[in-house]
Amino acid sequence: MIVDTTPQAPAATHGSLGLLQASALYIAAVLGTGILVLPGLAATTAGPASILAVLAVFLLSIPLAGTFAALAARHPDSGGVATYVRRALGPTAARMAGYWFFFGVCVGTPVVATLGASYVVSIFGGERWVVVVVAILLLVPPFCSNAFGLRVSGTVQLVLTGALVAIVVFVLALAAPAGDAANFEPFLPHGWQGVGAAISLFVWAFAGWEAVTHIAGEFRNPRRTIPLATAIAVVAVGAAYLALQVVTVAVLGDRASETAVPLVALVATTAPGIGPAVVAVIAAVVALGVLNAYLGAFAKLGAALARDGDLPRWFATGAEAGGIPRRSLVLVGGLVAAYLAALVLNGLDLTPFILIHTTCMVAVYALGTIAAVRLLDRWSVGWWLAVVSVVLVAGLVVLAGPNLLVPAVLAAAALSVTLVRTRKATP
Repeated sequence: MIVDTTPQAPAATHGSLGLLQASALYIAAVLGTGILVLPGLAATTAGPASILAVLAVFLLSIPLAGTFAALAARHPDSGGVATYVRRALGPTAARMAGYWFFFGVCVGTPVVATLGASYVVSIFGGERWVVVVVAILLLVPPFCSNAFGLRVSGTVQLVLTGALVAIVVFVLALAAPAGDAANFEPFLPHGWQGVGAAISLFVWAFAGWEAVTHIAGEFRNPRRTIPLATAIAVVAVGAAYLALQVVTVAVLGDRASETAVPLVALVATTAPGIGPAVVAVIAAVVALGVLNAYLGAFAKLGAALARDGDLPRWFATGAEAGGIPRRSLVLVGGLVAAYLAALVLNGLDLTPFILIHTTCMVAVYALGTIAAVRLLDRWSVGWWLAVVSVVLVAGLVVLAGPNLLVPAVLAAAALSVTLVRTRKATP
């Protein structure tokens, strides 16, 4: 049995981010680019019953969000899930979790940029190379804001998330009057199997609760700020997706399957003249917000992994609360550039990259929730949420199936590091 002898983090740290900035980071990390495509895809898959899928995943996300909030509040450290796993399961398991997030989940970074760029280019027109150029342009501001530190990045995130919420409300208010009650019948055109498929789609939409754990040490009074920020984000994200799904079904009905850009179709119904411009702004704001939140998390994690000896020590600068991990951010930039190049060589086919991202995230959740069961006070609310989350994540692991190949390769790399160190330590 592994006993955690590390001193507990104090209730307050030297972090500078308050409740509003923390909430903004959480909302951006979870709301993500899903609002650009998922309402239309889910409506096509399950019809009006896609609303039930949103409700189901929203309810299922609550224990997962609560679990990581409890962990981050109790152990605010730039290592995030890797730190929790290290305390509960040892260094090899922690290295696995760190590698899965840093090298695996990071694959989704160019996907986010490309999704936003594709939306913009599809509206205003342009060749495929234009998508790549716009994606690169979307990556530049988040890298710059994080290079100046999380105080600047958090302020930028607050502005971006505020703009995102305002735009979503604007689209809903603009499109809702065109809703038709007849579009809600039949309610289950594809049966419960369609609802199940829509639930699988929305798992992508409600993932991301682990991302902000890597910057938990940057929050003022994490034990108070993190649970409140998580609660605010859960409500905001759930309300946004539910409202968008209801309006998408009410306004588009069967026509939801006819467009790859459902938000364009929504605003074009009542305001065709301003629709393209609104959607372009939405796509850019969403992409910038998600990238700003995740790049800060990746940079902090990279510095923490270097601090703990799982990456070269040179990258450890900035792992401490309040530190700016610029060296690690450069490493993240190299990874993102390599993944973007691979994406371009793959013809901008996002599917395999999304699968790598999601399966690595599921793997991180698996170890993270198990660690939570061991670390959190038994019978506490957080502990019960962790127990429920372990069961839910086990189901996601089963669904991932053969897509777990990349997490398996990264796990093998983590084991190899352990074997090399053991051999060196043996006289």
